[in-house]
Amino acid sequence: MTDIEIAHSFKLKKISKIAKKLKYKGDIILYGDYKAKLPIKYGKNDGKVILVTAINPTKLGIGKTTVSIGLADALKKMGKKVCLALREPSLGPVFGIKGGATGGGYSQIAPMEDINLHFNGDFHTVTSANNLLCSLIDNHIYQGNELEIDPNKVLFHRCLDLNDRALRNVTIGKMVMNGTVRDEEFTITAASEIMAIMCLAKDFDDLKNRIGNIIVAINKNNKPVYARQLKAQESMAILLKDALLPNLVQTLEHTPALVHMGPFANIAHGCNSIIATKMAKSYADYVVTEAGFGADLGAEKFFDVKCRVGGIKASAVVVVVTVGALKLHAGVPFEKLKEPNSDAVKIGLGNLYAHINTIFNEFKLPLVVAINRYQTDTFDEIQTIVSELDKSDVDCVVCDVYGKDKIGTYDLAKNVLDLCNKYNNNFDFLYDTNETIKSKIKKIATRVYGAKGVKYTEKANEQIEYLTRHHLDRLPIVIAKTQYSLSDNAKLLNRPKDFYITISDVQIKSGAGFIVAIAGNMLLMPGLGKIPNAVNMHIDSNYNIEGLF
Repeated sequence: MTDIEIAHSFKLKKISKIAKKLKYKGDIILYGDYKAKLPIKYGKNDGKVILVTAINPTKLGIGKTTVSIGLADALKKMGKKVCLALREPSLGPVFGIKGGATGGGYSQIAPMEDINLHFNGDFHTVTSANNLLCSLIDNHIYQGNELEIDPNKVLFHRCLDLNDRALRNVTIGKMVMNGTVRDEEFTITAASEIMAIMCLAKDFDDLKNRIGNIIVAINKNNKPVYARQLKAQESMAILLKDALLPNLVQTLEHTPALVHMGPFANIAHGCNSIIATKMAKSYADYVVTEAGFGADLGAEKFFDVKCRVGGIKASAVVVVVTVGALKLHAGVPFEKLKEPNSDAVKIGLGNLYAHINTIFNEFKLPLVVAINRYQTDTFDEIQTIVSELDKSDVDCVVCDVYGKDKIGTYDLAKNVLDLCNKYNNNFDFLYDTNETIKSKIKKIATRVYGAKGVKYTEKANEQIEYLTRHHLDRLPIVIAKTQYSLSDNAKLLNRPKDFYITISDVQIKSGAGFIVAIAGNMLLMPGLGKIPNAVNMHIDSNYNIEGLF
């Protein structure tokens, strides 16, 4: 059966019953029978947070969301009070190469079509608020430019929740700006500063304050211009007020799931909202959440950005690995990953050990490795991973979270409970925000990526000097980097050595409260592949969808 057929074979409970199971005391805002928004209201629990991360994945992903859902379901069956806290899918990957992002097989959140497509309108609201600010910027320039914005130094850009390479560089304004034009670029909505603000805002007042703090441009005196100077924050907040509320859905086995906001981890900070995670903590004893792509991206940003801003502390970490991804890191071509090759699996373990080092030695957190098993994996390949990790005293569990019986999820859940309750938690940040920009970047590059050092383009150096001179440098760092490699070169696989990270640009996101350092040629607007997932979809006259995954 396909994922969508499996999802349709389960009968969901009314979402009001799921809210009662969560013991949420407030009124819920229904979006039909199976979706709701929860007004921001906290319970009395202080649940333990379990982070699910991974090694550097293949282009089809590695199954973090599926493992997260399977783990949460297993904890629920063990009688634990548990809630998922996950990101919303973006239409970019849905219509691109990966398809939907609601888990797979018998470990899914539902209703999966609604979650993958326009989920309660959140992403479209973020897009509209973002582009409202853009229109206010250009209108201000047109109407006399009282703030003396330099049209060539507009820093805040339009966005769209689709992969569209044609929008990476465009020219706008000829018809409305007194005959003048300016260059513009689109980012994908998941990478927009408004998305980051929605994820990091603690409440509605904080949301408005962060919007006002957005640096939208540089004026002709080389000083920052803020969104609050355009009086943009109130109208934008009006658009965003409903989207700020977390969405409640359920797994196929009726485990509560708060699914809210969805920044990418390769070009943004890769975590769901602080509000949703803290609400989940306040209503459950255990919260299972995930951070995008590998531990070098999502997990590092979860710890150094989200935990720092939100006052959140993880109790345990699950590192997901697949046989196919290990073979890819050993140099096996993608089209041959299903062919048995235990020797390649052993070689590819170098990438896994790099991520284990990041979690255990750099952030000082206990972890377990979850081997996300596929039907094409052989016994020898699985045993290679198990035996090698046993030699290194690293706990691991073999899981089939996709299958009907979810083999191994109970073992994973028991292991995670032990990590949460029996081990000392000495979590620490990788850097102090008062360090220089280059010091913070160097620590991420050398201690997490394993780089020999960092190189900077002239443009990046100029941006760092500007931010430092204007006292905008004491913020966390978000590095935009390929998800396929520990380096900034997607083809440099496994655990590379003696490489340098090149920072090509540095951008201030003062509303979100972090600095983005772009590594290599990383693009903030993805493109579609030669045969995108969109062309394989079908919907009949009864609105039954095929090919979504």
